Amino acid sequence: MSRLRRRTRTVALAAALALVTTGTLAAQSATAGVTSLGVTSLGVTSLGVTSLEAAPAAQDLYVDPTTQAYAAWEAASGTDKDLLAKIALTPQAYWVGNWADADHSRAEVADYTGRAAAAGSTGVLTVYAIPGRDCGNHSGGGVPESEYARWVGTVASGIEGNPVVVLEPDALAQLGDCDGQGDRVGYLRYAAAALADAGARVYVDAGHSGWLSPAEAARRLQLIGFSDAVGFALNTSNYQTTAATQAYAEQVSSQVGGRPYVIDTSRNGNGSNGEWCNPRGRALGEQPRFVDDATSLDALLWVKLPGESDGACNGGPAAGAWWQEIALELAANASW
Repeated sequence: MSRLRRRTRTVALAAALALVTTGTLAAQSATAGVTSLGVTSLGVTSLGVTSLEAAPAAQDLYVDPTTQAYAAWEAASGTDKDLLAKIALTPQAYWVGNWADADHSRAEVADYTGRAAAAGSTGVLTVYAIPGRDCGNHSGGGVPESEYARWVGTVASGIEGNPVVVLEPDALAQLGDCDGQGDRVGYLRYAAAALADAGARVYVDAGHSGWLSPAEAARRLQLIGFSDAVGFALNTSNYQTTAATQAYAEQVSSQVGGRPYVIDTSRNGNGSNGEWCNPRGRALGEQPRFVDDATSLDALLWVKLPGESDGACNGGPAAGAWWQEIALELAANASW
């Protein structure tokens, strides 16, 4: 399938790759590097500025029939089937990370985005392979520092159409929190450029409203800039309410030139109880949709796949494994 029209950013990619390979944007000197990189409060960088493009029209987000939730729904009966339908038949993100090699991941991305484009729908990808991922916690791992640029470039080459991409959950929020991160700012800049050049609409993950102050989130986003990413993502895999997240996001947006944002509402229907790893008593949140209103909100998305474990905590299986008990709980507690 031929790709839709895309921007050419050969020069930007080359510059970004040079930054990645030479380490000139080392995370430990990120703060000091703001002025030298030409970053301003508008996210202007030496690589240029992406215009404030409008979000996609209210076209359908893609429902992927290959998810674990979809398989569980097909196998269920009775009340369980009705509850699981709430998850299985709702558009969710496709996560791509280092659990497969670069070529295999590219093939998966080509398959998923190709199916979405063929359906006339918008797919959502979550790229999750940053070196030093999750600081070695439940979702620890990531691609080795020397391999990240090649890995993300290979994955980007599989993109068909114009999917939304949530780029590297927690990576900015955890910037400098542990060893093994390498040139994290450079990696994120390069990834945003590679993915945008392939046709994606990129949102850099910036944590959630209970993590960084709005000013600190804005400062870290400015380190990456918006030459390729169109905006930022919040609440990925977390439970902060949509109202609290949007109030926070508007503050962040006002400090980065009015940039748009997306919110993960997959499991925030009952808000947070202060836990992040498989908390009980939570609920599915609002169903995903593009938004066109007076705010900077571009979309409500289901980035985390409800029913997939956060990790081996609170009785759950390994991160990413299907946990039907909590899936049914989330669905039963939903307000819709």
